[in-house]
Amino acid sequence: MSPGDLLEHPLGRLSLQALPFWQMLHDPSKANVINGIIATGAASVVVIGAIFTVAMITRYRKWGVLWSQWLTSVDHKKIGIMYVVLAFVMLARALIEALLMRTQQAFGLGGGFLSPEHFAQLFSTHGTIMIFFMAMPFLTGIINYVMPLQIGARDVCFPVLNSISLGLTAAGAALVMISLCIGTFSTGGWFGYPPYTEATFSPGVGPDYWIWALTLASLGSTFTGINFAVTIYKERAPGMQLMRMPLFTWAALCTSILMIFAMPPLTVATAQLALDRYLGFHFFTNALGGNMMHFANLFWLFGHPEVYILILPAFGVYSEVVSTFSGKVLFGYRSLVMATMAIAILSFTVWLHHFFTMGQGADINAVFGIASMLIGIPTGVKIYDWMWTMFRGRIRFTVPMVYAIGFMLLFVLGGLSGILLADPGIDYQVHNSVFLVAHFHNVAVPGVLFGMIAAYHFWFPKAFGFRLDERWGLASALCWIFGFMLAFFPLYALGLMGLPRRTVAYTEPAYVPLEMVALLGAIVVVAALAALVVQLWVSIKHRDENRVLAGDPWDGRSLEWSVSAPPPGYNFALIPLVTDRDAFTVAKEGGNAYQRPDAYVDIALPKNSPTGPLLGVIGFMIAFGLVWHIWWMVLLFTLAAVAAMIVHGFARDNTRIVSAQQVRLEHHRWLDAVAAATAISRADEGKSANQGLAEAANAGVTA
Repeated sequence: MSPGDLLEHPLGRLSLQALPFWQMLHDPSKANVINGIIATGAASVVVIGAIFTVAMITRYRKWGVLWSQWLTSVDHKKIGIMYVVLAFVMLARALIEALLMRTQQAFGLGGGFLSPEHFAQLFSTHGTIMIFFMAMPFLTGIINYVMPLQIGARDVCFPVLNSISLGLTAAGAALVMISLCIGTFSTGGWFGYPPYTEATFSPGVGPDYWIWALTLASLGSTFTGINFAVTIYKERAPGMQLMRMPLFTWAALCTSILMIFAMPPLTVATAQLALDRYLGFHFFTNALGGNMMHFANLFWLFGHPEVYILILPAFGVYSEVVSTFSGKVLFGYRSLVMATMAIAILSFTVWLHHFFTMGQGADINAVFGIASMLIGIPTGVKIYDWMWTMFRGRIRFTVPMVYAIGFMLLFVLGGLSGILLADPGIDYQVHNSVFLVAHFHNVAVPGVLFGMIAAYHFWFPKAFGFRLDERWGLASALCWIFGFMLAFFPLYALGLMGLPRRTVAYTEPAYVPLEMVALLGAIVVVAALAALVVQLWVSIKHRDENRVLAGDPWDGRSLEWSVSAPPPGYNFALIPLVTDRDAFTVAKEGGNAYQRPDAYVDIALPKNSPTGPLLGVIGFMIAFGLVWHIWWMVLLFTLAAVAAMIVHGFARDNTRIVSAQQVRLEHHRWLDAVAAATAISRADEGKSANQGLAEAANAGVTA
């Protein structure tokens, strides 16, 4: 590439034709007008939303606060909250796309209203967003917030790397969002199989958007996995042996290990596909020795462990929720730990069941079929342990507990359909039908999404100091549960009736009634998300009535409940000494949960750093330049990335000191609030009387 090539086309292949309404204006056929209006409307929502957000921040003069207290913060708690906010934004888009697809299929007899290409884009973006830019940020945010508090740490081991991971993930999400406004997204599915994503078949920018968005996200997740694993290994409080860790932390550890080993195959696969598209390599083409099955192996070597990257944190959440709201010690702690580790190991042995129909031999299919069935055993162990924990417990049907019970009922059904699909013969019959769509949604939605929303409700009071409204939360939970059942249970029957998946239209009238039921379910699911928004609005409006400064609104069992709500930046005035499992419950029962230490020490915390958001912006600009072949942009921002890392590497003044006197004042102020709070019974924890002090906890309060 000569210097002249960089300047000959300064915008690369970016032109007015990339606008979503261009084709509609130049070829105003009925199909183009309908699809153009939908695409333009979606782009308008993104643009108007961005303008509105900027306008509100400017109007209320919050740019300084946003930059100094949030974007540049390396506090694991604020980074966790920003991950969750990103997840909710992306969830909203993905659910709207799901509703649009369900509407298309409900009216798909004879054609519907979406073009096949538009439907394929919706199919691809929905899956990509839900996996990489909703579920992954959600679980990463929850682990970020909770895990260091549970192990008695002040922060993660590499705070700036944590911020960089967030920046890269947000950059990938922004790339997916901007594809609504400029150009089009991939039509190759969330899995991006070649040859459909090779330049010969898809010369446009869609697969490039997919490649670089996933590359940014996978790098961020790899860094996150390393960060979390090292933190759990090295930063546990004194006395917190591995077998004293809460189950959520165990789930976080196994998830982190999976991230470390499962994300690199995805990064390699997207890099090789990029080399095919940009430089004419032939890793996955038939020419010159390429083989697309290499991509399938790499992708699913990532993809099936990814399923358990998503589900294990949710399992950890359910362990915490079931134990807390049953008022009992978690039944079968050791078996739950062993089951979690078994799932993590077995997840690397089953990837081939994703292509039982692609022609490998019967012996290979049998081995992977058996492995796929075996992985159901440790999952069953967990279900039984949670049920025994609930047995004879004082169960409180709070919103997180409703999600947990809904999960157990629905996940078992999804697991049973998974056992069926683990049989290569059965899988061969239904693999390319919507039966498979019903199965993976039957495990992913109750297993992952319900778990993350339960975590959101469970730890929200800890993060923000006030409880969420229970009535709206319950309404949303019921809409999620019954909406899911309406949306996906009909697909099992439709699959057995022969409806192929990824189908934009069909000619069989018998499909219509069940498709209409599925559309109704999708509408109820969108109503569930709307109820969550209303719940947040109502909760913020009435936040003063629901403050829980004392920090323990649910009579919690682990260390995160032993500090104020929200916690101070340094988490703990003094690092706790752990003597048993359920460390905070042990402290409350021993009458020493809220003690005033004789002495305090200075606490060193990392300073804010612009490196994370800066590298996120740079990563986005490099990826955008690569998508549109704007080579000067790629070169300029690559140099900027190198410069930013060099500058950060030479930075030495990286810490700030919180004086012992300040720690003492803040800690005593909180202990005074605890002493003044009214302890409440479990029956009253959903009422405004709940100030964050459980009835059994007040014995540990010292005057």
